[in-house]
Amino acid sequence: MGILKGFRNKRQSTDLPVTGAGRSQQRFEYHIASGADGFQTELFESLRESVPVIDACIDKIVRLTGGFRLVSDDERYDEELERFCADVPVGISGCSLNTFADMYLDSLLTYGRAVGRIFTDPKNLCIKGLYVGDPTLYHIRQGNDPLDIQVWGSFSGKLMRIGSPQKLLYTTLNPSPKSPEGVSLLRGLPAMSNVLMRIYECIGQNFDRAGNVRYAVTYKPGDSSDKMYAKQRAMDIAKEWSDGMNASRHGVVKDFISVGDVDIRVIGADNQIIDTQVPVRQLLEQIVAKLSIPPFLLGLNWSTTERMSSQQADMLTSELEYYRRLLTPIIKRVGDTFLRLCGTSAQCSVVWDNINLQDEVELARARLYNAQAQMLEDQNADRTDTL
Repeated sequence: MGILKGFRNKRQSTDLPVTGAGRSQQRFEYHIASGADGFQTELFESLRESVPVIDACIDKIVRLTGGFRLVSDDERYDEELERFCADVPVGISGCSLNTFADMYLDSLLTYGRAVGRIFTDPKNLCIKGLYVGDPTLYHIRQGNDPLDIQVWGSFSGKLMRIGSPQKLLYTTLNPSPKSPEGVSLLRGLPAMSNVLMRIYECIGQNFDRAGNVRYAVTYKPGDSSDKMYAKQRAMDIAKEWSDGMNASRHGVVKDFISVGDVDIRVIGADNQIIDTQVPVRQLLEQIVAKLSIPPFLLGLNWSTTERMSSQQADMLTSELEYYRRLLTPIIKRVGDTFLRLCGTSAQCSVVWDNINLQDEVELARARLYNAQAQMLEDQNADRTDTL
């Protein structure tokens, strides 16, 4: 069985005999797609396009992961390494190694895997640029033994084996024996997102019906003479009412004067729109819990205590540390390749920035406590020696 393919608009219309009672519905539905690899990019892209909270969560994870710098074992190459990190081209529109890491992590979170490549210039012995590829075009297969990795690419509708897989940068998110190609961070969200989009769609339809005020004008003829000319009078009333409504669009106010029993009511004024705050919050809680982003970072004003906010921040920090561990080998490999092309056997290391200023404060407080504890121990040791 394939996976859920993605959002598709499906319009259903029902023709009824009453004029103006036709109803048109648009729903986001998931359709089962056949595919041996079980990987459909339309699903994840549609999720990010249709649910702004999901797109905001991934963007914030990428930005909160923070910056880094490369440090070489040989200090003589630190300046060149820093210049390379700032000026290396990334694709056709990017520049710097930090941009490459952001694009690489975005692809990893969205699709569950990321593919990149280092382009070198054999004549000048330098790195020409970095590239983040479309992960849906690459497939990883097992060769003769479990450690024999074969990379296949689907280009121009044909599946071809890549001859030099060692040139590729490849990372998977949460791989397992059943899913060696990684699992997207958005797994489990299509069902919740589908229900959420239906609620938003119903809210829009209800406001189209009740928010845009419509009037029902009813003429009730009295005696027999009124009934004889009921049709003509109804047409006159409809014409005058239509003229009055059209004049109001241009800022001209016209009064409606009639003779007889005429009843004017607002359509839908007696109905109450269903409160969707509780179900929408329940669905958003499921989405936010899956993406591990504190609600207050997304502008969701949910009541939380100060301790709860601190715990959520600590959980986010642990998540960001996990993503850093996935990016570190890829970044280090790029730096080591640059040093090899410079003609040195030195190794480089990735030094990440602290996630936020609160970490700096906590580290400074910890160093203060350690220094005070060491001072007390030294004083106790001096007193013991004196005695």
